[in-house]
Amino acid sequence: MEIVNVLSNVLFVLALGYYFMTNMQWYSYKLDRVLFHHTKTWWHLVYFLIPLFLYFTVSRETDFSIVVTLAYIAMLYMWRKEQDKPLVFTGRVKRFFAALMFFTLFLVMMKYIIKFEILVVIMPLLLAYATSAMMEAMLFKGFQMKAEKKLESMPNMVVIGVTASYGKTSIKNYIAHILSAKYKVYATPRSVNTFGGVLKDINDDLPADTEVYVVEMGARGAGDIAEIAKFVNPHLAVVGKIGPAHIEYFGSLENIRNTKMEILSSERLKEAWVHESARLNPINHVHTFGKEISGVKATLDGLDFEMDNELYHANILGAFNAMNLGLAIKVAKALDMDEESIKKQLNSLEPTPHRLQRMDAGGKVIIDDSFNGNIDGMMEGFNLASTYAGRKVLITPGLVEVDDEFNVQVAKRADEVFDVVVLTGDLNYRIFQENVDESKLVKLESKDKMQEMLVEQTQAGDLILFANDAPSFI
Repeated sequence: MEIVNVLSNVLFVLALGYYFMTNMQWYSYKLDRVLFHHTKTWWHLVYFLIPLFLYFTVSRETDFSIVVTLAYIAMLYMWRKEQDKPLVFTGRVKRFFAALMFFTLFLVMMKYIIKFEILVVIMPLLLAYATSAMMEAMLFKGFQMKAEKKLESMPNMVVIGVTASYGKTSIKNYIAHILSAKYKVYATPRSVNTFGGVLKDINDDLPADTEVYVVEMGARGAGDIAEIAKFVNPHLAVVGKIGPAHIEYFGSLENIRNTKMEILSSERLKEAWVHESARLNPINHVHTFGKEISGVKATLDGLDFEMDNELYHANILGAFNAMNLGLAIKVAKALDMDEESIKKQLNSLEPTPHRLQRMDAGGKVIIDDSFNGNIDGMMEGFNLASTYAGRKVLITPGLVEVDDEFNVQVAKRADEVFDVVVLTGDLNYRIFQENVDESKLVKLESKDKMQEMLVEQTQAGDLILFANDAPSFI
């Protein structure tokens, strides 16, 4: 029976480790975010604390801890099937589990061989986490030094820093596309915008012959952007619109503003453009931006606007993108691109994937805005949908990491525009239930039923807007 108990102990600790590391990976390996900013904190009770209590109770009183262990593994398996972002076994995760296995076996041996009584479930987890944190800190330092040397070997490369509460990935992509007509441009891929992500990008993918490097900078707290800006030292900086995105991490809009302004701390900064929402007093090389844009016309066929007495057109959806494109044009002109080249590049500009990206399929107009998680962008998506003559279907979880009042606005506008409102997940269901006509509202319990729902709720001639796509753990 002792062998069964040892096996039970090892498997239970590994299962706890799986739950722990899955959540850590979701929240960028920040323990405080897992503990205090998790949108489903009840999971910690159901999938961690209660199983832990049951395991200790049963193992102390009987020899049937294996029953609790197997039940817990089955529970985790069912929980894992519901997630659309399962644990990815990166090098970091593998190193954690190697440490967890070592400490578990060591402490089990101490207990069962030399009768050294110790908490053989919690202690391995704590020791593995501490060891993993130290190992990652050392590896990260080496990674940072390598990236630093690579940047030093490219002294003539122009670095452009981009940040915003909303639209920074789009601004980055627009800048890179316009400049590519004249320069060898490289931009951080997808939504890579953390310090670690930027370091990895520099080490692994930044081409040695790059002339212009466009770096997206994101933040969840004070100092995050300063860390990136100090390292890459941008020559040019862009700060797009500032708003309450991730306000639960920052605490206030003023803290968000101050964090975004950290991008201006670059020692090599020559010129910067800051959206008027930052309420910044302009100085010689830092310009307030926003009032230059006028005559904005946004339809399902594209975007037209005027800036500095010039007319511009792009096959991009969303009135707010006039500001994003305007910032990209300002940067291009600062790097000596002529008007004709800029307009030519705008005509060939593709929408940023999953951000008001139009697709036509099966007789339906599909607007993929699943990576847009701010109220301004979502409202613009609703406005665009409202111009469509046919039936309109919204699929959304609502907004996350914002105050309820924003979701009340979203729900009320959704009720005005759409014929069917499909809510994915529980997070904002109560708010939508209170503000959307009951006959329109559909709740999607699980994303694996999406296809079935689309067959039941949509038809040829419909416009379908996917607005935001929070992962299932949110």
